[in-house]
Amino acid sequence: MKLLIIISTNDAETVYNAMRLANLALKKGDEVSVFMLGKGVLYEQISTEEFDVKGQVQAFQGDFYL
Repeated sequence: MKLLIIISTNDAETVYNAMRLANLALKKGDEVSVFMLGKGVLYEQISTEEFDVKGQVQAFQGDFYL
């Protein structure tokens, strides 16, 4: 299955959960692309101890576009 995730928010919990979904889909064998748009490009600044957005993005091995 092909999955496209578009992230356009800088809400840490939302971005964290979207990236968790992307990583899980990759592990299940799906083809995943993530597009960061608008405030989504600020993902490095919104990472917190509770919502490790940066870590989820670094673990992602699919197509990633800013």
